[in-house]
Amino acid sequence: MDAFTTGILQRIRNTESDLHRAREAGDLFSVDVEQAELDDLRRLAAEHGVFVGSGSAQAC
Repeated sequence: MDAFTTGILQRIRNTESDLHRAREAGDLFSVDVEQAELDDLRRLAAEHGVFVGSGSAQAC
């Protein structure tokens, strides 16, 4: 796995975790921010051929 793939998958995992915490805390602003970040990261991964499953990030 190259550095880009490793990095993007780690960022996706971190953002998923942050999103989960924001949802648990009921912090709607943070939920919106983290969801937007996650959407951007998933789009970027897809543009570079990095598979990200519906749950956690994973390399293909």
